[in-house]
Amino acid sequence: MPIWTLHGDGRRVERGAVVAPGERLSWPATIAIGAQHVVAMFGATFLVPLLTGFPVSTTLLFSGLGTLLFLVLTANRLPSYLGSSFAFIAPILALGPGDGAPLETPEQYGRALLGVFVAGILLAGVGFLVQAVGTRWIERLMPPVVSGAIVALIGLNLAPVAWQNYGAQPVLATITLVACIVFAVLFRGFLGRIAIFLGVVVGYVAAAILGQLDLTSFADAPLFGLPQFHVPAFGDPVAWGALPMFIPVVLVLIAENVGHVRGVATMTGDAGINRHTGRALVADGLATTIAGGLGGSGTTTYGENIGVMAATRVYSTAAYWVAGILAILLAFSPKIGALIFSIPAGVLGGVTTALYGLIGVIGMKIWVDNRVDFSRPVNQFTVAVSFVVAIAGYSWTVGGIQFGAIVLGTVAALAIYHGGNAIARWRSTGADDGGPISPIGPLGGDAQ
Repeated sequence: MPIWTLHGDGRRVERGAVVAPGERLSWPATIAIGAQHVVAMFGATFLVPLLTGFPVSTTLLFSGLGTLLFLVLTANRLPSYLGSSFAFIAPILALGPGDGAPLETPEQYGRALLGVFVAGILLAGVGFLVQAVGTRWIERLMPPVVSGAIVALIGLNLAPVAWQNYGAQPVLATITLVACIVFAVLFRGFLGRIAIFLGVVVGYVAAAILGQLDLTSFADAPLFGLPQFHVPAFGDPVAWGALPMFIPVVLVLIAENVGHVRGVATMTGDAGINRHTGRALVADGLATTIAGGLGGSGTTTYGENIGVMAATRVYSTAAYWVAGILAILLAFSPKIGALIFSIPAGVLGGVTTALYGLIGVIGMKIWVDNRVDFSRPVNQFTVAVSFVVAIAGYSWTVGGIQFGAIVLGTVAALAIYHGGNAIARWRSTGADDGGPISPIGPLGGDAQ
């Protein structure tokens, strides 16, 4: 276990001061802040298995283990929680029974896990490359107009899935959606940042009042038990043919991790943290690989937890060790998984209507933050074509290899931007739009 120096008297943080990653408050205060991080990540982390059909307990287990691995590989210098990435939802659902329904059979789990497993390996490989040569090539490959489009199209592509659940129980869905919006605009600080989680709580209570809640599985589930494990379908040709659907996810994870590191460096005033970007990518890649190899969902650094740090001014990695350990302990209670899976479709419809739209907004915020010039035709077509492809659900199958809307939209964004700028430079009609990747996360945070 790493050793931290005590900050001040260990009880409070003076005005204008911050608790650095290598410092900590008293252990009771540190445990309390670690518990806040668990609450902050829980709302988004449990939604991913709930929407995809992955086991909740297994996802929590590898979320906690992944966080501890991340802290070790980043030399305990980079405070971060690894929660479930929303970027994986679309390709995973594409391997399910259809119409946005969660996975149901071991065969479907195996195919999805192969995608998660390979995505993790690719992300770790990018991390080693970044550690060797830096991040400049990422900025050239995915300038703001492209990275924003890729993040946004993943959320917008999921819009029909949100409607499937919303239409099933429209009254309950509307109550949940209104609650999410009210909490987001009413509260500031920590409560505002967990508005999605609070909206789910309100929707759950409303479902109980309306008699639309089935707690049979929760009552039958044991309090303690082992998580469920699944393995990737390494021998399934269909699974290998579906791998291209997971390539855009890797690009989103790269942007999320790079943005997260830069955000923490800015907030702590320690530019040296940026040197750990490669390590962060390797750690997240390995955490995703391990999770995919045993039945958990892919991970990413969480913006919600950055919000907790901003609110508390405590950047101590000790709090994240506490959070990771608490998540692991929660994973050994099947009752928690059963409680989460008892959430009605209407509640999911309400929360995902907001959540998937917010993923789209995160991408658009990247354009605003970087002042992307949409008077340029190349930028207009980069976004226009990729968005229509994603929203309409374009697909293309070649020789047994499946190219879904997110893959085609990502390829369109990259090809149009770089191809268009190459033509512009050749004709001397303009220059490319390079620029930094803005800090983003699963909710703006995942694409989660």
